[in-house]
Amino acid sequence: MRKTIVLTGAGGVLCSTMAMALSKEGNKIAVLDLREEAANKVAEEINNAGGEAIGVAANVLEKDSLEKAKQVVNDAFGKVDILVNGAGGNHPLGTTSNPFFALEDLKNTTEGFKTFFDLDPKGIEFTFNLNFLGTLIPTQVFATDMVGREGCSVLNISSMNAFTPLTKIPAYSGAKAAISNFTQWLAVHFSKVGIRVNALAPGFFLTDQNRTLLTNEDGSLTQRGQQIIDQTPMGRYGTADDLISSTLYLCDDASAFVTGIVIPIDGGFSAYSGV
Repeated sequence: MRKTIVLTGAGGVLCSTMAMALSKEGNKIAVLDLREEAANKVAEEINNAGGEAIGVAANVLEKDSLEKAKQVVNDAFGKVDILVNGAGGNHPLGTTSNPFFALEDLKNTTEGFKTFFDLDPKGIEFTFNLNFLGTLIPTQVFATDMVGREGCSVLNISSMNAFTPLTKIPAYSGAKAAISNFTQWLAVHFSKVGIRVNALAPGFFLTDQNRTLLTNEDGSLTQRGQQIIDQTPMGRYGTADDLISSTLYLCDDASAFVTGIVIPIDGGFSAYSGV
């Protein structure tokens, strides 16, 4: 059965790949992104490949914006069957400069240098809002179409940081841990009305957001990038295609008895002790 699937943050590399894969299964795709141009570009690529998609501008932190987007989707494709909450990100003001705190850091006057004590609440708030509220609010809006219907589900995007927090990014790690917890909570909450709720926990994928942190201009790995590879038994970063099979499974009726799980897609990162 063809389903109507909404993906937020779908103008980016990972979710646009997921959107294309879901389209190839015959589903109708609504590509939502804060950037209308990015949403329309992905929708156009899907349509040119023989699929059926629309691009819709929407802010995942504004309920009015999402309700307007939902009306556009309903008018084009009918009721929403599946929501993929793909919007998320980090903020530099919620990030420390060094992985470990040292006494001499208190005397470091370098512009932009941040210890734990310098973290800006606004940066932390931005990160929590974008990741957690940016998942909760879209679910409030789009899941109203799903209540009491068969074959409906929500797919959230958590992270390896939810299992083991990475150094330097406490706000992002905490926000993604909240997503995993919320996924389990919502799965139980919606269990009597036919809505399944699951999540993917990607390991380390090169994206526009993290490329400069993990690679140098010449393409070689930064120190942090090499640390990640050393901790990943499969010895590489993930690619967007690595998310496809789990996405298709969790969005398909083949997983009808699966709810409340968070699937690591991490090349073994979460299983490796480092020894």
